[in-house]
Amino acid sequence: MKLLFKAVDTLNTGVGKAVSLLIWAGIVVLCYEVVARYIFGQPTLWAHGYTQRIFGAYFVLVGAYTLIRGDHVRVDLLLNTGGPRRRAALDFVNFAFLVIWGAVLSWEAFWFFEDSWRFNEVDESALRHPMWPIKLAMFVGVALITLQGVIEMIRSLILFINPAADLGRAATLGSAAQ
Repeated sequence: MKLLFKAVDTLNTGVGKAVSLLIWAGIVVLCYEVVARYIFGQPTLWAHGYTQRIFGAYFVLVGAYTLIRGDHVRVDLLLNTGGPRRRAALDFVNFAFLVIWGAVLSWEAFWFFEDSWRFNEVDESALRHPMWPIKLAMFVGVALITLQGVIEMIRSLILFINPAADLGRAATLGSAAQ
């Protein structure tokens, strides 16, 4: 089980760190647009659309990595008032909702992507960029956060049964945030 946890954590950490480099691409595109528009008076047709895609892909693809790090917004009012079993039980419930939400959204995102690919959907800009890459990013990002949610839900269940279990890292968000 520890090997599975480590494999999913490693996958999502790798994707999160790699996708974090998209921030730099977004910054370059934005800076180019600002210079072209305000210094040379020659705004681009493409920069706005690309920055939306870059930051949209970043936002959705970094979600699982953010979950691993315990950096999602949480209300710890209830989590910090009980012992480790209570924290594990509340985390289990939270992750169960995440997994349900993620499974439904993954299903819908896949068909959203598939339709875009099949019908060669393009945006409404003059350049008519294909829409499938950002829709694929949405599907992959949601699927990865759902997979991480399943792993965290299993971790929470194990910690509820055995609060002293060694699961390879700060096992739940409740314990990772402390």
